[in-house]
Amino acid sequence: MNFLFAWRYFKAKKSTNAINIIAWISIVAILVGAAALILVLSVFNGFEDLVKSLYSSFYPDIRISPASGKHLTLTADDLARLRRVSGVAYLSGTLEEKALLQNGENQSIIHLKGVDDEYRRVSGVAAHMLRGQFDLGSPEQPLLVLGAGVENAVGVQSDRNIVPLLVHLPRKGAVDLSNPLNAISADTVNTAGAFLIQQDFDNKYVLTRLSFVRQMMELGDDRFSAIEIALRPDADPNQVRTALQRELGAGLRVQTRYEQNASLYAVMRAEKWVIYAILSLILVVAAFNMIGSLTMLVLEKRQDIQVLHALGSDRRRIQSIFLSEGVLLALIGGGTGILLALALALAQIRYKFIPLTGGSFLIDYFPVKLNPWDFLLVALTIVVIAVIASWVPARKAAKQQFLVRES
Repeated sequence: MNFLFAWRYFKAKKSTNAINIIAWISIVAILVGAAALILVLSVFNGFEDLVKSLYSSFYPDIRISPASGKHLTLTADDLARLRRVSGVAYLSGTLEEKALLQNGENQSIIHLKGVDDEYRRVSGVAAHMLRGQFDLGSPEQPLLVLGAGVENAVGVQSDRNIVPLLVHLPRKGAVDLSNPLNAISADTVNTAGAFLIQQDFDNKYVLTRLSFVRQMMELGDDRFSAIEIALRPDADPNQVRTALQRELGAGLRVQTRYEQNASLYAVMRAEKWVIYAILSLILVVAAFNMIGSLTMLVLEKRQDIQVLHALGSDRRRIQSIFLSEGVLLALIGGGTGILLALALALAQIRYKFIPLTGGSFLIDYFPVKLNPWDFLLVALTIVVIAVIASWVPARKAAKQQFLVRES
């Protein structure tokens, strides 16, 4: 019943045309705010998914690393025991150390990461090759797979394998202080290709065979920097992490992919809420127009308020009618804005008509991902702001009815 009164007041011709103009300005402002919120949050979801997919191409489902120090020791029996843990699909041992990569006068400080044959099943690096192929070579003739940024820094075409690169790596054995050069191991290695994932990895990492890194660092076959694990599709990462931690004890740290990138995910969540708060200010501005429109409507409908009072309407009923008027304006503007945003987002997903320009990106269009919870959040935000904005003029209308009753 309250919405019926509100709808009639909305359609009815007003004595002052400014009331209609301000009401429509409120609707348009809410429409723009709702559409902007949905579209920006959907684009943010798209970029968030893209970033997560890129990081998941390098970071494993679960990573086991030492709680202190740089290396851990696991025997072949220990690794076999880990493979038998429910949910574990593949397991790869890695050994990582800072090194100097040199090509003539061109050189770069890198993270040299030795991996085994199962690494291509644990990591998605092999699916992101820019040129050449993901080939670690043999134990006798190892090969390097460079990040695209490292490849550019040392000035090579990694797929052509013309001139071998010189790798300098610190030994982990005893150091003769009288000749510090003895603490550095050096060898020449050919290249097999280059990968392109994300700058954090492309500018830093070089992959090679695990046995080669061990040989240069003079470490045993049971020494690793980390154990990287790929899970079965139906496995719960948290349950597998708990089982592995119970198997290994407190001396090693077991992390899921989320825990390996906890700061990244926390920053992305914070950015999304900041974007939501900033764009909600558009709806707050629309609320001021709504207050003006409803206040003028209350003055316009003073006689109607007296008639409703004469028919037995109490103070609460009068207030709820004008609250419903504000919610109606919000529903018209917000509903239209949400539908418009949905249409534009679906069109972008299908046709990719808005390009992404101004830099070198992996994709050439704005990514969009629709999330039903964003639609619900925006709708609730619009309703809450509308109710708060309508409260002042609705209270004024109720007080006016109260004054009429007293007279």
